[in-house]
Amino acid sequence: MITDDKIIELFSKCDDFSKNSDDIIQNSSIDAQESTKKHKHHREGIISDAEVMTVLVLFHYSGYRCLKHFYLNHVCERMRHIFPKIVLQPFRQTHDN
Repeated sequence: MITDDKIIELFSKCDDFSKNSDDIIQNSSIDAQESTKKHKHHREGIISDAEVMTVLVLFHYSGYRCLKHFYLNHVCERMRHIFPKIVLQPFRQTHDN
């Protein structure tokens, strides 16, 4: 897999991209003024957009075919030191009665 240094470098690039794109979208949005007046009905995420992008890029390089298995078996178990705020139970499990 990819070394920790490369993952941190990838995260840094994703973070820069996320910050730049947020600024561009907010400044060029047609209804940017209206969106600031409206109430937001969703809660903020625990991990940043850059962390999500980093996990998705790593998934595509990993060889896993299922994002859920990659996330649970690789990110949650082996990358906790890189992503300390990672959600441990992201997928809702349903039980049949």
